[in-house]
Amino acid sequence: MLSSEQGLSKVKPHSITNILTLRYDPSIKPNLPKKTWSDFKPSIQKPSIEFIEKSIQETIKKQLNVSSVNKICIALSGGIDSALILTLIKKTIPDIQVDAISIKFANSIDETENASKIAAKLDTNHHIIYVENYLRELPKAISIIKLPFWDLHWYHVVKKSQSLSKYLASGDGGDELFGGYTFRYKKFLSLIDANSTPLEKAKAYLLCHERDRVPDQEKMFGKKAKFSWESIYETLIGYFDNSLSPIEQVFLADYNGKLLYNFNPINTKILNYFDVEPISPLLSKDMISYALGIPFQYKYDKTKDIGKLALRKLLSKYHVDKLIPNEKLGFNVNTLNLWKSFGRSLCQEYLMDSQITKNGWINKEWISKYINRTDLDVRYVNKFFGLLAFEIWYRLFVTKDMSANTTLN
Repeated sequence: MLSSEQGLSKVKPHSITNILTLRYDPSIKPNLPKKTWSDFKPSIQKPSIEFIEKSIQETIKKQLNVSSVNKICIALSGGIDSALILTLIKKTIPDIQVDAISIKFANSIDETENASKIAAKLDTNHHIIYVENYLRELPKAISIIKLPFWDLHWYHVVKKSQSLSKYLASGDGGDELFGGYTFRYKKFLSLIDANSTPLEKAKAYLLCHERDRVPDQEKMFGKKAKFSWESIYETLIGYFDNSLSPIEQVFLADYNGKLLYNFNPINTKILNYFDVEPISPLLSKDMISYALGIPFQYKYDKTKDIGKLALRKLLSKYHVDKLIPNEKLGFNVNTLNLWKSFGRSLCQEYLMDSQITKNGWINKEWISKYINRTDLDVRYVNKFFGLLAFEIWYRLFVTKDMSANTTLN
């Protein structure tokens, strides 16, 4: 989002509009390889559970020097990916001490109970981080990643991890590679038909990301942002202009979206800051290549609306699958409750007289229209949190009138 030759004080309009519309910026240099539609063409008839298991174990042994490492942490959400990685760490290195880390957010659905059951079954220490105000350390987190994002649960996980071990394992990549976003697939298929054009599919894909955009998205931006829906569609349309099946096209767009230009680069920056080594077996080069070639029917069951079929089958081998619910889990904060407890007052403080409106990036009238509403839709709440992150980033790196150590209370 920034011109490297001009440092962190140069804002690129397309980067801002992409981040505030798609929640990623495709101008960021990715750490993982970008993939084309041909990479997603099925190349195997049926996935080998044994190959997946062996690949994960080999990556664990390769990334951990088993002769010198006796302790490791894992981010444990209570879902399939992290449960599988924990299971195979325990199998691969039986004597290693594992500390599992989960987050419990105030006024949100408590998913740590499920994680606790998994940790107990696998004889793992379990640390639960309680986060009262998810936004409190946002300036510090943004100063680390140097990008205007607010949904930074990884900051809390890694911060805790570095006090316990130099290594942090995760199930990152499982959703994108093995079909975990079932809520998206079902809705996408309901919005298209056999005659849908690539543009219509791109628009349907956007509709499957409701929390990333609002109905009057274009009115939120100021003239300096140069927002246009055509530019957004141009970013996506190539993923749907090919001979892949509709579900495989969504897999392609998901992989080349938030995974490449949000989750992975942001997580890497946080890990580097805290000097923690990532252990990400599902994102190894061999695993990525193999997973992309798996036919979609071995990833997602359209009839039952269940994803990650291959990983579920592998996990069942160790009788851990019974502890995993069908619906997707994650480190999720209830944004509406966060808005009521801390978000609204913080956004009023920072956005009503903001640098991003004074400098023409965001329309102040749009902010004034919605910020005081008591019945605000969750999509607008998410958008306000995105604007808050943009304002903090702007004050940290452009106007430089905010300290990274500022806390939002």
